[in-house]
Amino acid sequence: MKLELGMTASRTTEMTAARIEHFAEATGDNNSIHLDEAFAATTRFGKRIAHGLLTAGLISAVLANDLPGPGTIYMGQTLQFKAPVYIGDVITASVELIAYRETRRIATFKTLCVNQDGVTVLEGEATVLAPE
Repeated sequence: MKLELGMTASRTTEMTAARIEHFAEATGDNNSIHLDEAFAATTRFGKRIAHGLLTAGLISAVLANDLPGPGTIYMGQTLQFKAPVYIGDVITASVELIAYRETRRIATFKTLCVNQDGVTVLEGEATVLAPE
């Protein structure tokens, strides 16, 4: 695939309790805000929230599977967490190619995650090595 500035791709995923619990198990991040409804009810969020890096992982899925696609290697990612992601939220992760050094195959993407209400929950920038 020939990469051109302005190219975009996205994926939409529902944030389920099972997804959060599997992420906690895989990473060892067992923070009660993610796993304990009673504890989470006492926080500013009022209920369980997804791990920020689980949400960020949705961006990785877009880059790895869609744009640039299979064989993509992550080189870096900046993240700004803007709003919580709750169980049942439907998150659309999207990427837009904003810079490309073709000779080195280094691509920079604007990254964004938005919930079902159009609220930006995460934004940042990813740098990847695009596949040949």
